[in-house]
Amino acid sequence: MEKVDFLATDGIELSGILYNGKEKNKKIILSIHGMASNCMKTRDTIIAKNANENNIDYFCFNNRGSEIVKYISKNINGKKEKQLAGTAYEDVLESYEDIVGAILKLKELGYKDIYLQGHSLGCTKIVYTYNELLEEKETDILNSIKGVILLSLIDIPMAIKVYTGEKFEKYLKLAEEKENKLELMPTSSFIHPISVKTFLRYARDNKDIDFAKYGKDNELKKLNNIKAPLFMRWGNDNEMILQKADELVSMVSNLIQNQNKDINYIDGANHSYNEKEEILAKEIIEFVKKY
Repeated sequence: MEKVDFLATDGIELSGILYNGKEKNKKIILSIHGMASNCMKTRDTIIAKNANENNIDYFCFNNRGSEIVKYISKNINGKKEKQLAGTAYEDVLESYEDIVGAILKLKELGYKDIYLQGHSLGCTKIVYTYNELLEEKETDILNSIKGVILLSLIDIPMAIKVYTGEKFEKYLKLAEEKENKLELMPTSSFIHPISVKTFLRYARDNKDIDFAKYGKDNELKKLNNIKAPLFMRWGNDNEMILQKADELVSMVSNLIQNQNKDINYIDGANHSYNEKEEILAKEIIEFVKKY
């Protein structure tokens, strides 16, 4: 293990942990954590151990949305300025800067085959970033992405509506009244403390991340834009999905056109895959070894 510091493409200072295998290898899994999380999860440690045992390296880092609230430093022409960040204050669209910055750092370290792995909101960030790379025609970066691993991709805009229920419109109106103010929403408006800015991104200004609707008429267009081999998993115990896991897997499998897809659920796993990490790790490593 070694600590690796790098810059997001907009100058934000970030750090992560690189798990090195015994032999020099060009394959590496790049892990993007979810809301209020970090790169020190048991899940990451177990997947990294299994990866290293199969001569695959593993890199997880704290993106600007890690933890609930924190300060981050932005390096602009050698000068540093502090910004509020963390799950409560992040703009999910800025994840593009974090992920691309991490990819460029790994390429600098000599890695040629990178497998993007996201959990929960981390999945949303990966799908958004991949589509932005396509839009910007970043061929060199896209060619280095040899696989995409999505663990518990959820419908964020729908989740916030389900969570707030009949109070959704009330909270949305409140957020709009306080727009551009550095304030937090009422605690009952989300599962974590959330700022007005972040609430509006999920609840209103969500066209760029509203792609996991899982409806029968939804073509999952942005997921189908992913040309790299695609691995998707959910749990079926207290998972953050509206359908039963087997029904969701069947629906998504039918909609995803990727010829190199591996879509399933892990029986007994919850949203965080607690106590099912070894099973998850083995399935991920088999996918990476195959592609």
